[in-house]
Amino acid sequence: MAGRAPKAAPAPTLDLEREIAMQGYDVIVGFDEVGRGALAGPAMVGAAAIRSADLLGGRVDVPAGVADSKLLTEHRREAIFDELTDWCAAYAVGSASNEEIDEWGIGYALGVAALRALGEAERALGLDGSGPGNAAARVGAILDGPFDYISKAEHTFDAPVVPASPHVVTRVKGDRSCATVATAAVIAKVTRDRLMVDLARRHPEWDAYGWASNKGYGSAAHRAAIAELGPTPLHRVSWHLV
Repeated sequence: MAGRAPKAAPAPTLDLEREIAMQGYDVIVGFDEVGRGALAGPAMVGAAAIRSADLLGGRVDVPAGVADSKLLTEHRREAIFDELTDWCAAYAVGSASNEEIDEWGIGYALGVAALRALGEAERALGLDGSGPGNAAARVGAILDGPFDYISKAEHTFDAPVVPASPHVVTRVKGDRSCATVATAAVIAKVTRDRLMVDLARRHPEWDAYGWASNKGYGSAAHRAAIAELGPTPLHRVSWHLV
């Protein structure tokens, strides 16, 4: 008897986004990170923003094909990237370098990267006062995972100042259940993957580390190259690399 086909994961919805919008927030921003566990290169946080008026007015629906970026092939993520960026009212990807990760630790570095993304997205929406009637907008945020590293980093010495401080809600596996978070995850993943491939192309002297395929994560070949050749200037030297 043939085995049953694996059950498809449920598609992300806009249920939580709609719930937050109904609490009086003008903009909803989903956040997800990529590169947390890599040995080389930056960590990045994607931000995907939609306007509550569009959501509650029925002008925003879940984009076709969106899912947790880890459940999509690299080819599929690339194929839907432009569609997802067009779907957002604004989007951005914030980055924390390997040096910043070494200096600050990964948790705080992710918070700063998220605030960098948020500030860029808010300015694109005119929330810095450049757009009419937007200066006092209320921003609701959905962050993938159990820990709010955004609020913890905000207002600290190294963090950027954002035009509108967000009210952050965390959601475990939000990249599977919330459309804005899933969208942010794909945008961040594609952006970082492209960066690591470009770094590999521009630095043939680092071919042994295999970044075009492993994107800076700890594959066996990557760790073997570190053991033999040592770290590059883009490695997180505070980490256990081999």
